[in-house]
Amino acid sequence: MAEKKAFVLRINPDMLKEIEVWAADEFRSTNGQIEYLLQEALKARKKLPRRKKIDG
Repeated sequence: MAEKKAFVLRINPDMLKEIEVWAADEFRSTNGQIEYLLQEALKARKKLPRRKKIDG
């Protein structure tokens, strides 16, 4: 398994509570849920075509 880097995350308390509930619903830790959501977002980003930068 790859080494993990720890860092501080500042997050809105209401958002954190929602993530905690979501994590419990899916039998994950809060940290595991955040990692899962980030991984899914990265996968989705790779599937979308890149937008061209518009000079303006």
